[in-house]
Amino acid sequence: MRPLLIAAAALSILTSFGFSTAAVAQDRYCLQGRIWGYPGNCQFASYAQCMATASGTNAYCGINPRYAYARRYRGYR
Repeated sequence: MRPLLIAAAALSILTSFGFSTAAVAQDRYCLQGRIWGYPGNCQFASYAQCMATASGTNAYCGINPRYAYARRYRGYR
């Protein structure tokens, strides 16, 4: 019974790591406008998705400030 419990705990931990990395890249672009404010609705992975949602409204798309002003780490050469 104990090995089964350990295996179930290990499986749940490994599964949670797999799903957390996929959600990171989904908010590159933000739908911005009077309704959404700043930074806006940041749930778009591509500029085309954001522009399709903004079509017909008084809104525009911009890059998420989290990505625009993120530090870029450079490795040693």
